Amino acid sequence: MATPLGGAEFAPAQTYLNTSACGLLPRRTVDAVTALAEENAAGRPDGAGSFEVVATARERFARLAGVHPDRVALGGSVTVHVALIAASLPPGAEVLFAQGDFSSVITPFTVRGDLKARFVPLEELAGAVRPGTALVAFSAAQSADGRVADLAAVREAAAAHGARTLLDASQSAGWLPLDAGAYDYTVAGGYKYLLCPRGASFLTVSEEAQESLVPVHAGWVAGEDLWTSTYGPVERLATSARRYDEPQSFFAYHGAERSLALLEEIGIEAIHAHGTALAARFRAGLADLGHEPVDPGAAASVIVAVPGLGGRQADLARAGVLAGARAGNLRVGFHLYNSAADVDRALDVLSS
Repeated sequence: MATPLGGAEFAPAQTYLNTSACGLLPRRTVDAVTALAEENAAGRPDGAGSFEVVATARERFARLAGVHPDRVALGGSVTVHVALIAASLPPGAEVLFAQGDFSSVITPFTVRGDLKARFVPLEELAGAVRPGTALVAFSAAQSADGRVADLAAVREAAAAHGARTLLDASQSAGWLPLDAGAYDYTVAGGYKYLLCPRGASFLTVSEEAQESLVPVHAGWVAGEDLWTSTYGPVERLATSARRYDEPQSFFAYHGAERSLALLEEIGIEAIHAHGTALAARFRAGLADLGHEPVDPGAAASVIVAVPGLGGRQADLARAGVLAGARAGNLRVGFHLYNSAADVDRALDVLSS
């Protein structure tokens, strides 16, 4: 039987299958955040937080995403990252979305009122790219049901028509290998499968895309030299994607550095194999119970959604199994701290 990969880093009090909503913090992450809080409470110099730790977190995410750290910007939410990209488009630009994708991928564009938003089913996304499409904005894995987009097909179609790509990896980074360099932009919230505290999020910008992306919220942390950028207009913005940084929450990033270190140590490929095997076991068990989960689409997914079973979320919770309910679906997500026993426990509750 599959056993958890995280070892002593995790000790959930219940069967936890809700990583798509919020991942569990590793012990080392909790210790790092606690240590910084204690330093701050005591008035010690290190209690202000460390830019060196933030830089290490950037480097760790860059390695997980397959890009140079110069291509990574740090912030506090995916919505702000997406809004930055939305602000860069000229009036009338067409943006192509998958129907039902997460609102943070869509709304920063639609609230402008002067862009052309077009929506198609996820499985038709690549075929819907056309001349005049400026940007394809989509999630690698859908929040509502875990379906995985045909990433290669969308990239190829976008390249063929000169469209840029924005990939939201919030539901996939941490279990699905990410090649961020294959997209103009990627965004990822850190508090799901990346196991970071809330307040850590990541944006990657290709070198070519950086040429036209205006850092509209640039502050002193976006300066090439932070300590000469604190007063008056920033005279020289960072030449790297750090020019798109938001001021970081040190508590979030002190924790994120430790969480990302754990993911590096275990390896995304091992986490992918572990999580998708558990998801396959769950899907097979659901079929035995007469339930048909959503087809994951282009690739295996650690997220399993079952239409019509969203109402069973409360039953599972009463039995000590935490899952999600989205768009009428019962939604579970398997990660490195889950085991085959977790799968069987959830199936046992659903069988009653």
